[in-house]
Amino acid sequence: MELPFGVNFIGIGAAAPPVALSNHDLTALVETSDEWIQTRTGICQRRIATPDITLTELATTAAQNAITQAKIDPTTIDLIILATSTPDDLFGSASLIQSKIGASHAVAFDLTAACSGFIFGLVTASQYLQTGTYRRALVIGADILSRWVDWTDRRTCILFGDGAGAMILDAAPTNENALLGFELRSDGKLNHHLTLAFQPEPQALVHTKIAQGKYQPIYMNGQEIYRFAVTQVPEVITKTLHRANLTAADMDWLVLHQANQRILDSVAQRLEIPKEKVISNLANYGNTSAASIPLALAESINQGKIKPGHVIATAGFGAGLTWGSAIFRWGV
Repeated sequence: MELPFGVNFIGIGAAAPPVALSNHDLTALVETSDEWIQTRTGICQRRIATPDITLTELATTAAQNAITQAKIDPTTIDLIILATSTPDDLFGSASLIQSKIGASHAVAFDLTAACSGFIFGLVTASQYLQTGTYRRALVIGADILSRWVDWTDRRTCILFGDGAGAMILDAAPTNENALLGFELRSDGKLNHHLTLAFQPEPQALVHTKIAQGKYQPIYMNGQEIYRFAVTQVPEVITKTLHRANLTAADMDWLVLHQANQRILDSVAQRLEIPKEKVISNLANYGNTSAASIPLALAESINQGKIKPGHVIATAGFGAGLTWGSAIFRWGV
């Protein structure tokens, strides 16, 4: 079914905490080495939010940068979607961001799909625009995973960093539609391989009990997540290419969730995409979850590497387990 409108992607912005935690720094916390981490992950350092930095602050800065690049008035934004697993408030942080950027006419809500969150948010916002419900949307991917890392667990503490990225989407005529295809997936049977789970502690309440407690640190079965990513991500990108009537050769850039350099290399190899077409910045930021794709996009666009008209294939994957791909043409 052909939708009445298309989508254009007109602005992007990013933000990261100023403090960097290097691999050498981590050797003071756990038994590891710079060589061990780089060889297995490709990460050299990660940005870490100090206690005075909030997720709302990072997301707001990224959003303001996207608004500036797009040269728009924030009051013209109709919809804000914040993709995050680490809001400042469990009731949601999107509305506070809406207020801080001055998007007084926008409806705002949080969306949680872990490291796939930005792709899920991008596709969700696109549907609102393509059906004519809204004309302009802001999608933000932001996470502060350092809050939830066990810094004594060398399997996970070496991986994660903090950051935010944001993108402005506009409704457009169908013949100018820049969203060329997408595919979203979930499989709850694999949920237990990557979790940030609530640990209930029974508390007596009159003549019954309730569950109170706290969230446990991030747990990840690295081998299973790697196996999942290198098989499912190429498949979902291939399906998205098919939906878009494109081949891998038609892509200018591949921008994957920045989880592990070995995953990026393996996916590119399976799709027969040259390394020079693969965007990677995880060496400097680590795995920033929902922020990783827009962070990588923003950096490459601001450097002039990605240019207007370029076709970009993106794919996110992570807890849930969730994964998805979107292919779009950058710029108007």
